[in-house]
Amino acid sequence: MASSKRLEKNFQHLAGIGQESSGGFTRLAFSDTDWEAREFVIGLMKQAGLVIRVDAFGNVIGRREGVNPAASVIMTGSHIDSVPHGGNYDGVVGTLGAIEALQCLEEAGEKNYHPIEVVVFMSEESSRFGVATLGSKAFCGKLSREKLDELKDKQGLSLADVLRQRNLSPDNIAEAHYKGGIKSFLEIHIEQGKVLETTQNQLGVVTGIAAPTRLRVMFTGQADHSGATPMNMRQDALTAAAEIILQVEAFANEEAHNAVVGTTGIVKAEPGVMNVIPGKVELGIDIRGIDAPSKQRVVDKLKAEFEAIKKKRGVGIEVVVLSDDTPVKLPDHMVEFLYDICQQSSYKSIRMPSGAGHDAMHIATLADTGMVFIPCRDGISHNPAEHAKIEDITAATEVLTKAIQKLAAKE
Repeated sequence: MASSKRLEKNFQHLAGIGQESSGGFTRLAFSDTDWEAREFVIGLMKQAGLVIRVDAFGNVIGRREGVNPAASVIMTGSHIDSVPHGGNYDGVVGTLGAIEALQCLEEAGEKNYHPIEVVVFMSEESSRFGVATLGSKAFCGKLSREKLDELKDKQGLSLADVLRQRNLSPDNIAEAHYKGGIKSFLEIHIEQGKVLETTQNQLGVVTGIAAPTRLRVMFTGQADHSGATPMNMRQDALTAAAEIILQVEAFANEEAHNAVVGTTGIVKAEPGVMNVIPGKVELGIDIRGIDAPSKQRVVDKLKAEFEAIKKKRGVGIEVVVLSDDTPVKLPDHMVEFLYDICQQSSYKSIRMPSGAGHDAMHIATLADTGMVFIPCRDGISHNPAEHAKIEDITAATEVLTKAIQKLAAKE
């Protein structure tokens, strides 16, 4: 049985790492706080009897050997990095829950035919480098050496620089590509929405995972005096950007029936002075959905709009595609397998899609993948108010443990 007391103790310990006076948490990828949390988690993995190795991106892999070491692996895990001023449950539930499941197997002295591995993926959040799920991308061979130089944080440090600071070699990034066979991958996570809480369900079995297309858009106009420049002689980068912001909303609304959403989360105007017409503007745009064609229609409409506004307003527009991930439908047999365990355990559950992206979406290209959600209070995530009940975390961990036991048994 999963120990609620032990889980709660481990959550409380992690809550002391990166905690701010505001009550939020900041553990940016590869930061000192992220690394401190990582070392704590490695200690827990060792206590659970796992043998630790670290790949070329810094992903931590803890292995419980199987009766047949050559058999395909049952894998589980998540991440521990956070957004700035975020919560202590996003990713952490899946990490601590996975370790607790393996701790239960260790204490019971159970033998598993298939090896079992717990993975802590680095840099799942996009907060530092503008691209999400970098660790699982590297794990799946989707992160190039060139991209490590291209991606930079707000201090101008490239991802390659940051890897070197942590004694990792960016030149060896190809070695992070997981080479073994994976039978199944499982991840538990907070929902990051209100569906479970609203429908009063304790657990949700994920049917598919939405994926983002993220754009950095630079508008270049002319910075002029706000009083001395007539309206018909302006090249206002911010008004051009404002049109795009509204079109992101409008185009996403047109595909809302297909669960597409659009957000402009970054707006930076220069020079940022009251009496100067903005000459440069940067937008960060996130388009995501669980249906690839619907998401692509929104992106295509935006691209056409960029060209139209360039001509209409006489501004330059440069678009950089930061990421373009593909939505994932999880295998029906994995959905039903996890749902049956929930039902047998008398946990009130539903099948549901995930509107947020997760490391599991990349591992799904390598192996049969399943996810279980728990409610988060008021649907709040990426926020100091993020909260999940320990009884729900324990329930999901119980489901995870039973799923691992079944999958790791000899067929």
